[in-house]
Amino acid sequence: MNVALLVAYDGTDFSGWQVQPNAVTVQETLERALAEVFGVQVRVTGSGRTDAGVHAAGQVCSLPFPEGIAVAPERIADALNTRLPPAVRVLKSVRAPEGFDACRAAKRKTYRYNVYISPREHPLLERYAVRVQGDFDLAALREAAALAEGEHDFAAFSSAGSSAQTTVRTLYSVRAEQGETLGVPTLRMDFCGNGFLYNMVRILAGALLGAGCGKLSLEAVRAALAGGGRELLGKTMPAKGLTLLSVEYGFGLFAEAGG
Repeated sequence: MNVALLVAYDGTDFSGWQVQPNAVTVQETLERALAEVFGVQVRVTGSGRTDAGVHAAGQVCSLPFPEGIAVAPERIADALNTRLPPAVRVLKSVRAPEGFDACRAAKRKTYRYNVYISPREHPLLERYAVRVQGDFDLAALREAAALAEGEHDFAAFSSAGSSAQTTVRTLYSVRAEQGETLGVPTLRMDFCGNGFLYNMVRILAGALLGAGCGKLSLEAVRAALAGGGRELLGKTMPAKGLTLLSVEYGFGLFAEAGG
């Protein structure tokens, strides 16, 4: 049978999602747990490859599961969690439609980039957010965010090394909201799109912050979206502020799954 997993992980100590030599990755960790619990050697396909240090609240995976093993699909999650490290948990497991591929079938993905504003590091925020200093103009940041919405060639928002055949992507929404955690001002930026290039969200987050603090003009953002080069934009933000929130498929893949 075909099985889908909903997985959350703290990416701090992983070298990203994809299996690679001499490194601990999320994919390899899940596949090892499957082998230990069920005695099966299968490849787990993720909805996308998160980079080293990137977290996930809603990564979706698919895998072929032998019909001969007597376990209900919804119980696979609990079984795997007995062998997974604390940094990785399978939140739900379900029988998926035949032929379902978590990567190729994905319609939308939503990522969140978290920052907190403080002159000093906060030990309870540092693991999942990036510290910035000084004031910023939320209205200017949101104006830059609005420019990024829609279909664009995001080549300028991608790091070297991308294997994508096209750099055209559609961002359905880019949202920025201020808040507070533990008495510390925070900013979260949510990006929902049909796909993302290598480091695209981290570069977008840096561009929005640059626009918000006056270090990057809206004209530079427009020029980058109009086919300009990477040099028009600011730095690539650190991986630890980025979390894959959710993946959508056009149908309720986990709608009937238990807690």
